[in-house]
Amino acid sequence: MSIWSKFFQYYKPYRWLFFTDLACASVVSLVDISFPQILYFLTHGVFIRSAAEIRQVLGIVAVGMLTMYIIRYSCQYYITTWGHIMGARMESDMRQDLFDHYQRLSFSYYDRNNTGEMMSKLVSDLFDISELAHHGPENVFICTLKIIGSFVLLMFLNVKMTLILFGVTLFMIFFSIYKNRKMKAVFMDNRKKIAGVNSRVQDSLSGIRVVKSFANEDLEREKFCSSNLQFLDSKVNSYRIMGSFHAGNGLFQGLLYTAVLVSGGFFVANGTLEVSDLAVYALYIGIFMNPIDVLINFTEQFQKGYSGFKRFMEVVDTAPEILEKPTAVSLGNVIGHIVFQDVSFRYNQDTQVLDGVDISIAAGKTVALVGPSGGGKSTLCSLLPRFYDVSGGAVLIDGKDVRDVTLKSLRSAIGIVQQDVYMFAGTVRDNIAYGKPAATNEEIIEAAKNANIHEFIMSLADGYDSYVGERGTRLSGGQKQRIAIARVFLKNPQILILDEATSALDNESERYIQASLERLSKNRTTIVVAHRLSTIRNADEIIVINHNGIQERGDHGKLLSQNGLYAKYYNMQFEGLDELNNE
Repeated sequence: MSIWSKFFQYYKPYRWLFFTDLACASVVSLVDISFPQILYFLTHGVFIRSAAEIRQVLGIVAVGMLTMYIIRYSCQYYITTWGHIMGARMESDMRQDLFDHYQRLSFSYYDRNNTGEMMSKLVSDLFDISELAHHGPENVFICTLKIIGSFVLLMFLNVKMTLILFGVTLFMIFFSIYKNRKMKAVFMDNRKKIAGVNSRVQDSLSGIRVVKSFANEDLEREKFCSSNLQFLDSKVNSYRIMGSFHAGNGLFQGLLYTAVLVSGGFFVANGTLEVSDLAVYALYIGIFMNPIDVLINFTEQFQKGYSGFKRFMEVVDTAPEILEKPTAVSLGNVIGHIVFQDVSFRYNQDTQVLDGVDISIAAGKTVALVGPSGGGKSTLCSLLPRFYDVSGGAVLIDGKDVRDVTLKSLRSAIGIVQQDVYMFAGTVRDNIAYGKPAATNEEIIEAAKNANIHEFIMSLADGYDSYVGERGTRLSGGQKQRIAIARVFLKNPQILILDEATSALDNESERYIQASLERLSKNRTTIVVAHRLSTIRNADEIIVINHNGIQERGDHGKLLSQNGLYAKYYNMQFEGLDELNNE
């Protein structure tokens, strides 16, 4: 029931629309069940009178019925128009809530889940929820009114026939409940399978350049075909169950009509039922059967909407692993003194990455982290802005535990430049301004100049308004990197993390970017993760980390003189180059 209580919470902002919709549905139902009663009144109280009296009453009846159906038209218009608008608004609210929750979820959630599946929950699942939100209460309400109203009126016409009708209806209800349980499972499977299809499409299209470079179109086609056929099999199963469900209910409807015809004929033969009453009774049977038929057809929509909302709630009920304390304070006036105090970290509670790491970085200093891949360098950097939380120990900025400050103030104080730069769809200006959305045009240009990218931008046809393409496909790696640096210049943080920012660049691009990074690092506390050791010679301290933790620390000259791991890495990269440069 908690799922339903959460579902009905979305009606609250639109309760007046909802109640008006139900009121209009009541009017429509009353008009629909009144016609057989009017016919009964005419056949038993009017048509037996004189021709003049019949014509007089028919005029009144005609005006009354015309008025009724004009009112019904207005109510039906409201139900169809504003009922759907209400459903669309609820869908929009749910989509916004889901997107907002995606923004709050921790990196660990994205490590475990696929973007295509998340998109499926955000788009296709919520459409069916919208239809359920509109048609669900309305259909149930209208159908309940019609079924109860027609059943009561049928009881007045003939109790015995109505009880026979009720008995057949009970069998129909039990059959529907049984089939519904099976439909619930198969529609949930439909959701999972189409999410798999979306996931496969997203994965393949995002990596289309890799696909084509390896000429693996056939492999991708096979993988998509597998996901597509799994979804097809799931749909086939759902249609088989739906087929037996609808056909079975059609059989019961036929039994209802047969029961009415046979029992009605029997009562007419016995003289306990008039033929005219049987005709009116048959009209009420149509009214009684119509809402049952609507509910039967609504079952498919209900199960789709229910399974979609259940998947929606699975995400919304997922608690972010990185939570802000109620007592969290703003970091404020950041100086930039960083301390990693006996820090330990493990992924999924079983893979130990860091164990007992102690590092102190004075404000304004530059510390470089070097070592083999997988040694925990990038993980250590991710603990500073709380992308992940430490398993043990603490990370301090200016003496404050990062877990005790607000996430916004913490992350606003830290600028990050990574190897894999993400460009948002839009213009060059949009991507630089991401570092400070309210920045003026002059501030954006100044940031671009500091990042050595202004001249290139001005060489583009549309300058700062040039479109960068999806994920920046119209830009080179070095150009994207410099735009990312311009973002951080615009953000102007006191703490800087450079996570292998130049490792994937050619020598010329590296030279441009290294100059930009040195300018960016000035007077900021900087942590550099680097494999290219030429970029960190001037670091105040270099820390060598491998799978066994911190192995060496000191400046460039000191570590070379120790002839340890750092010297080994350095000589592997630069052996012979220094002599060549001296010639």
